[in-house]
Amino acid sequence: MKGFARTAAILSAITLGALLPQAHVLAWAIRWLVMTMLFLVFLQTRVSRSALHRSHLVLLAANIGIAFAAWGAGLWLGGRDIALAGFFCGITPTAIAAPVIISFLHGRVEYVVAAFALTNISVAALLPLLLPVVLGRPTPEAFAQVSASVGLVVFVPMIAAWLVRMIHPGAAAWPARLRNVSFGMWVASMFLITSNASDFLRQHTDAPLGVLAGIATMSLVVCVVSFALGRVIGGRDFPAEASQALGQKNTTFTIYLALTYASPLVALGPTFYVVWHNLWNSWQLHRAARRAPAPALTRS
Repeated sequence: MKGFARTAAILSAITLGALLPQAHVLAWAIRWLVMTMLFLVFLQTRVSRSALHRSHLVLLAANIGIAFAAWGAGLWLGGRDIALAGFFCGITPTAIAAPVIISFLHGRVEYVVAAFALTNISVAALLPLLLPVVLGRPTPEAFAQVSASVGLVVFVPMIAAWLVRMIHPGAAAWPARLRNVSFGMWVASMFLITSNASDFLRQHTDAPLGVLAGIATMSLVVCVVSFALGRVIGGRDFPAEASQALGQKNTTFTIYLALTYASPLVALGPTFYVVWHNLWNSWQLHRAARRAPAPALTRS
């Protein structure tokens, strides 16, 4: 699936997800779709210590810096709810699916996997210290929450791929043959994520329109800044990879945190972010498909 067909599939998934919030009951499948996609990614990717670069530390610092900048700007311009929404958008670590998107964009997956591990583990460790600053109460269980998510969703498919490759080395060729299957799983995930966000928004329509607009705008600004700053941090070597690592975020985790420690209104920040970063991912995949060289014609 290439070109217009891929773009149409992405836009259809987003549109149908927005129109069918009832499909949120299948949101449990997102985790397993992502794990399967990561399994295929890891079949052709070997992650080692050499994948870590200095820019990963800068990405982590930017992750935290953007969160507090958004919080400060929100307090100054819009009040506590908008400030907290901005903080939860900014502090969100790299998404589980970011390596999958980079694989579709033919980037260096191992860089994004390293960024995922570093930001998720580090943010989990720091949140018990950072959240009291903005919320005023301790959250010691945050580290356990992220550690469990990382352990199941990342390391299980990584170990499974390693074992399969040991038993059957030819499995490294499976991802190339199953690229359309991987893309289909990504489209299904996007549909379910959008449906889940649509259902969440419909259940919380009693908020003041001005506050909703402020939260949506704040999350959009954080999204644009994250992708743009990530590209700058990546420099000449890893512009797309660093941009994806900082811009595509694990919003499921911070939606949970916002619901648990703040309010459903604040949780709309990372919920809106789901829409913004998926729209950007759709555009990136569309551009990548258009840039892909057409297959050469062979003479019979």
